[in-house]
Amino acid sequence: MKIVFMGTPPFAVSTLEALHVNGFNVVAAVTAPDKPAGRGRKIQKPAVKEFAELNNIPVLQPVNLKDAGFISSLRALGGDIFIVVAFRMLPREVWEMPPLGTVNLHASLLPDYRGAAPINHAIINGETETGVTTFLIDERIDTGNILLRETLSISPSENAGTLHDRLAKTGAQLVVETLRGISDGSVKPQDQALFMAGRGTELKAAPKIFPKDCVIDWNSEAAAINNLVRGLSPLPGARSVLRNEWGTLSFKILECIPKYENHSLMPGTIVTDERCCLRIACKDGFVDVTTLQAEGRNRMSAAEFLKGFRIDGYTAVG
Repeated sequence: MKIVFMGTPPFAVSTLEALHVNGFNVVAAVTAPDKPAGRGRKIQKPAVKEFAELNNIPVLQPVNLKDAGFISSLRALGGDIFIVVAFRMLPREVWEMPPLGTVNLHASLLPDYRGAAPINHAIINGETETGVTTFLIDERIDTGNILLRETLSISPSENAGTLHDRLAKTGAQLVVETLRGISDGSVKPQDQALFMAGRGTELKAAPKIFPKDCVIDWNSEAAAINNLVRGLSPLPGARSVLRNEWGTLSFKILECIPKYENHSLMPGTIVTDERCCLRIACKDGFVDVTTLQAEGRNRMSAAEFLKGFRIDGYTAVG
C-alpha cells in the first residue's frame, strides 16, 4: 500500500516512526506549515516534518487543505490509504480521495471522548481506563466506523503528560495492526452505534480546553481538584490565585496529594509550616501542593517556593 501520513505534533511522530520502522511505504507526510515559537519567535518545524526529513520522506505543508494546488499534489501521490494522527479536520475532497479510505487514530475508546482533548478529559473525569481507537473518517468529527480499539489503564497518580506518551506508543502499534488487518482482510469497519448498545445515548465529550476550564474551584472536593491538576499537567496547568490585602499572585499546581479530613476552614484557606508543607482547604479536606509554578517563575517544589515567598496572610481563590 502507498500510504500518505498526516499529522503535526510529537504524538503523531510515534505512529510515523512505527510505519517507517515496520517497512510500510509512506510516500509523503502532510503537516502544518513552519511557524514562529518560543520567546525568540524563531521559525520552528513541526515534529512530523523533522522526522520525515531525517528519514527522506517527502513533506507537504499546505496552508489551506482545499487549495487546488495541494489537492492536485496530493492526488498525484497515488496514495491507497491516508493515515491521520493529530491533524486538522479534513475536507471531504481529501478524506474521500484514497480507495482504501482515510484512517484516523484517536486517543480514547470511541465513541466516548470525541473531540480535541480526550486525554485531558479522561483524567479530569476520574476515569480509571482509556485507550486508543482507529476509525474511518467521515463527514463528522470522530464519528466514523471503528476499525480497532486498545484499552489502557490510568493509574491514580498519572497525569496527562505521562498518559499522552503511553497512548502515543500504543496508538502507533494499533495503526500498524490496523493496516495489516486491512491488507489481509481481517479488520472490518464497525458502526460506533454497536459500542453504545445497552448504555443509552449519553456520551462523554472531550472539547478543547480553554483558560476558564483550568481554574480551580476550591469549593470542590479534593478528588475532583486532584483530577483537574492531573488532567492539565504539565500543560496548560490547573491554576489559582494567591490573594491578600496587598495583592495577588497567579500560580499553577502541577502535582498535589488529596487529603480527606473534616475541618471548619473556608475553602481556599492555606495551612503551612512556612518550610515544606503547603496545604489548601477544600470542600471535604485539603489539597497538599507538592509541585507548582508561580507566575513568572519556573516549576518548583512547595519547599522551594516557600523558601522565597512568605505565604502568611494569603488565601487561594479561583
